[in-house]
Amino acid sequence: MMFDWLTNRPVAHRGLHDRAARRIENALSAARAALAHGYAIECDVQISSDGDAMVFHDDELDRLTDAQGRVDALSAAAIARIGLRGSDDSIPMLTDWLADIAGATPVICEIKSRFDGDLRLAARTAQIAAGYGGRLALKSFDPQVMAFLRREGASLGIGHVPLGLVAEASFAGSGWEMLSDTQRLSMTTLTHWNETRPDFLSWCVADLPHAIASLCRAQGMPVLAWTVRTPADVARADAFANQMIFEGFIA
Repeated sequence: MMFDWLTNRPVAHRGLHDRAARRIENALSAARAALAHGYAIECDVQISSDGDAMVFHDDELDRLTDAQGRVDALSAAAIARIGLRGSDDSIPMLTDWLADIAGATPVICEIKSRFDGDLRLAARTAQIAAGYGGRLALKSFDPQVMAFLRREGASLGIGHVPLGLVAEASFAGSGWEMLSDTQRLSMTTLTHWNETRPDFLSWCVADLPHAIASLCRAQGMPVLAWTVRTPADVARADAFANQMIFEGFIA
């Protein structure tokens, strides 16, 4: 199997976060805790107004900070000064976050998207990935992002970086209102495959078993199950995936 390092150890979802221990998701403290336990780490990136990659999951700041508004309305310097509520951390820039990990464990970075064709975050993340010396993979739900990275990977200097698709069985529920019917169909059936050509698949654990995940795995493609939170999820991931992306417990 190519890129075996993707599945050699459990992957801590947004780091080993634990609000009771003052470790907030995607914070450096959560990443360091995951590293201390020997896990790989998954993180998310959002774009700043000046085009930098910030390690943060949400489009909006209010769930995890005392600030308001969209992440992409502020500069990287301004975002980096915003504290994560209930912790001693602030929102890190991807460059600083990776410098702290320093290649000590594999990292899987999810590039967030508004599904509007804006590829600036993908390009900036690729630029950072090209200069990173550790084991790093990039993934996204957005086929346009993945197609761009696949098409331009060599010129961006990330030909060695595995590219993955994040997917699930349906995009009809809450949170996917921005998608057109055409986008939903493509993302459900993976008709974009010739353009994206993923190296690995990150599949919703609640949708396992599933024909797409099974076919990918049968062809030797690593399949990671997200997000594993319960013993039943663990059993499902063990049976139908190569590794789990987990949170809320010590694996």
